[in-house]
Amino acid sequence: MNLAQAQLVLAQGPAPEGLTPTQQLLADDPLWLILIKVVGLFALGVVLTLYMIILERKVVARMQQRPGPNRTGPNGYLQSLADGLKLAFKEDIMPVAADKKVYFIAPVISTIPAFVAFSVIPFGGEVSIFGEPTVLQLVDLPVGVLVVLACSSVGVYGIVLGGWASGSPYPLLAALRSAAQVISYEIALGLSVVAVILYAGSLSTADIVGAQASGWFGWLLIPSFVVFVISMVGETNRAPFDLPEAESELVGGFHTEYSSLKFALFFLAEYVNMVTVSAMATTLFLGGGQWPWPLSFLNGSGWLQFVAFLIKTFIFLFVFIWLRGTLPRLRYDQFMRLGWKALVPLSLLWILVVFALRTYRTVGSGDVTVVLLTLGIVVVAVLVVAFLVPDRHRPEAPEVELASDYPVPPLDLVVPDPSRPRHRAVGEAPAPRGRRRRPDRGTVGAGATRSPDSATSSASTRESE
Repeated sequence: MNLAQAQLVLAQGPAPEGLTPTQQLLADDPLWLILIKVVGLFALGVVLTLYMIILERKVVARMQQRPGPNRTGPNGYLQSLADGLKLAFKEDIMPVAADKKVYFIAPVISTIPAFVAFSVIPFGGEVSIFGEPTVLQLVDLPVGVLVVLACSSVGVYGIVLGGWASGSPYPLLAALRSAAQVISYEIALGLSVVAVILYAGSLSTADIVGAQASGWFGWLLIPSFVVFVISMVGETNRAPFDLPEAESELVGGFHTEYSSLKFALFFLAEYVNMVTVSAMATTLFLGGGQWPWPLSFLNGSGWLQFVAFLIKTFIFLFVFIWLRGTLPRLRYDQFMRLGWKALVPLSLLWILVVFALRTYRTVGSGDVTVVLLTLGIVVVAVLVVAFLVPDRHRPEAPEVELASDYPVPPLDLVVPDPSRPRHRAVGEAPAPRGRRRRPDRGTVGAGATRSPDSATSSASTRESE
């Protein structure tokens, strides 16, 4: 807060008890400024989604050595807008067996929470909009981190309801698999945030950014940062974790029966969720809008902090694209094993270490430290035995490995000897070995008919015999 803004706050009287300077500035926002922020956040989400789509198509095309979109607009940058207009004018087809009300509301449930999560993210510092001092944030809640986690949880309902209301078994299976995937990785995502909360001492996103003034949590809490990045890729159903949309397995995923604007809403929700988790990773681990050390002198301007925030967010978005163009899709059992047997135990162990270190710094050396360290060692040993020791393999009956999962001939198949003579028609002389005999016109076979001459000769042969 600069001198002029501080004098303005003092002139307005003392701040209510328990409010930070950021919360006080946001509480003084007039209605017109709040509406501008709401519209700005919605426009930012839509524009970033459109740009993210065209950026993904161009980057993946570059990785695959092909041109990519280059027809619509200058250098093809209006292709996303053209695709959105095309979806708006496509025919809206609803299955006969669909639940109409739930079928209509499911895409809305998936889209709205993705935009609501933007409201608690600090995009920059203090600025002046039309002469009114404020902060580039819609609202600073004491439980801002929990709001983002709650919005991601509510979005799962849209996926499940969309698959169930379609009236088809394949979208329902994809919706159930997607729900299991999102919930599993949301647990690891929430556990990775616990260490950040312990170091920041607050659940407010603005306080977490302010606590990183001396150092980003991405360097201080590297295990939490790695777990958060992996979990946010799994929670957004992106490659290599895009199993709910595996076309080769479940047709097209939970939105198979959707078209037109309803499909566009699901598509929008996916990319807005990518922007949301990228912005959240920037807030929790990369200092929000704070510039790094060589450019720390730029932190005095709130608009320049907004530019830094966008740059960091685009780095995470590029990682999403990079993973899609590089890694193959995992099997479902491998994916769930990674979440439950690797990320969750690792997060629990790391939380235990962080808690022990924080307690040691707070209490100091003494009996309490010895007790905590002993308890920590015991818990670590139990977790290692429970999660990290591989399962015991039971001896199985020897089986012949097959080359693929496709049907193959039985292992006891007996192939006839090709040297033995084949079946001959009545009255036909055996063909010499080593030469292929040509069937006579009168020979009875598949698709052949007997001529009258051959029938007469066969009858005379039977009489002579």
